[in-house]
Amino acid sequence: MLLHGRDQFRPRLLGFEDVMNMKPPRLQALFMVLGCCLMLLSPVPLRGDEAEGPPATLRVLTHNVYMGFQRANEPHHGAWLEWVAGQKPDVVSLQELNGYTAEKLAEDAAAWGHPHSVLLKEDGFPVGLTSRWPIEEVVRLREGFHHGMLRGKVRGVHIYVIHFHPSDWQHRVREAGLLAQDIAALTDDDPKIILAGDFNGFSPEDREHYKQEPALVPFFEMLDQRSERANNLNRGRIDYGGIQAILDQGFVDLQVRFREAGDEFVGTFPSPLVADADHGPDRRLDYIFVSPNLADKVSDFLVLRDEQTALFSDHYPLLAELEL
Repeated sequence: MLLHGRDQFRPRLLGFEDVMNMKPPRLQALFMVLGCCLMLLSPVPLRGDEAEGPPATLRVLTHNVYMGFQRANEPHHGAWLEWVAGQKPDVVSLQELNGYTAEKLAEDAAAWGHPHSVLLKEDGFPVGLTSRWPIEEVVRLREGFHHGMLRGKVRGVHIYVIHFHPSDWQHRVREAGLLAQDIAALTDDDPKIILAGDFNGFSPEDREHYKQEPALVPFFEMLDQRSERANNLNRGRIDYGGIQAILDQGFVDLQVRFREAGDEFVGTFPSPLVADADHGPDRRLDYIFVSPNLADKVSDFLVLRDEQTALFSDHYPLLAELEL
């Protein structure tokens, strides 16, 4: 080791006997120098996720944003961007990105810290997916779908962004069948899957609630009479076939999974933003489903229904957290 002594004009190699003959103050100084050298040579620890890899949780947010914020009575887009960032999502599934381009979606995604985004299309009612991590195996499905469907793989989980037909129960059943066909073509052994979005359908798990809503069937009778293309009711009754087809594939409805006996029904549509419009009674149109191999990994689920989210869109957002 090289050491500069006060009584020496140049450094010299310090031997064992020199160290043994040192007085305590000088010996203490030597140990301090040695300690500093060891600190400089030690590797610098990485921070946070750089040291440990991706976090163990996956937060999934889904939201139908009401025609790309083009129909709201006042501009809510900026407040919504801040709100999404505050939820700290890892994956965001979006519907009704009307007027969006891939660049505009990327700008929104950057506002909540997501460098990766995919837009299904730029016409009609697009859906989109954004992520904190790379989106792999992207597939855009349009044939046979009313709005189209988007699939991407994030951290080993297949994420489907759903927006089924809004006014035809038979079309929704067919779309659920097309979804099943795409899932069957996945090459993973026991693939992990999340379905998130606006399914525009009724769950058999909510049947008893809807039986107690006297305005529901008359509302859809009015819609079916108003438009020849509308087919909301199945022989004058609410149809549950679209969501039943999802359940029959084994998927787990997270809102039902976290629902406790005696809980009040919580709908996802319509919000007070469209209270002056003819949108019908409170109902559940937005869902997050997971494959059975993910069901036990879900640690939380919320319908984010409050005064703030009521002014963002006609749909309320949903949030699920999984422990991967």
